[in-house]
Amino acid sequence: MFGKLSVVAVVAAAALVTATSDAATIVARVDLKTPERPPHVINTNADAYCRDFHKTDKLMSEDVVPNANGTLADTLVFLSEGVTGNYPPPKTPVLLDQHGCHYIPHVFGVMAGQPIEIRNSDTTLHNIHPLPKVNTPFNIGMPMKGMTQIRVFEKPEAPFHVKCDVHPWMSGFIGVFSHPFFGVSNNEGVVEIQNVPAGTYTVESWQEKLGPKFQKITVGANDRKEIVFTY
Repeated sequence: MFGKLSVVAVVAAAALVTATSDAATIVARVDLKTPERPPHVINTNADAYCRDFHKTDKLMSEDVVPNANGTLADTLVFLSEGVTGNYPPPKTPVLLDQHGCHYIPHVFGVMAGQPIEIRNSDTTLHNIHPLPKVNTPFNIGMPMKGMTQIRVFEKPEAPFHVKCDVHPWMSGFIGVFSHPFFGVSNNEGVVEIQNVPAGTYTVESWQEKLGPKFQKITVGANDRKEIVFTY
């Protein structure tokens, strides 16, 4: 059995759909076996605020984030084939914060039509510049601490890059889905996707540098199945 899940991992994947008594649960763990360069310190000296913010607590690279238990964080796991039915998007926004001169969260998913609240929590100029190919891109400046914007991506789309033109090290990724069966691996490398109807699905893991992996899985009523993706 996999380790205990964080509340964040469960909520990200499961709280967007009403539970049913016979729904299945898919628990995915993302392992890292291929040696990768460990995270390195990001040079933030180009902005005095960012430099001072990270004077002692250095900003680390986030393209590959290994966990202490040999797993990967920040890997988006979702059902990419087999989902049927219509799922209305939540009205509750997902928060994308610009704090400490990086995006929090670094990788996340939303449903098409779900609002995203974009916030600047720093006392320096940021801009947010998503680069979707299906949805309409935008580029907005946020010069003041506490500023917020609400944006919505209306169409499902594979994960796409988000950048800041002011601070070139700021980078993130957003996946947009037609259903609520997705989540991002936590600091134990685990994602729990709850309330999955019985059926056969393709489960995809997507990592920004290491790419996608796929597994077929069949779940029945009240099943709880565990799968492992290995990079």
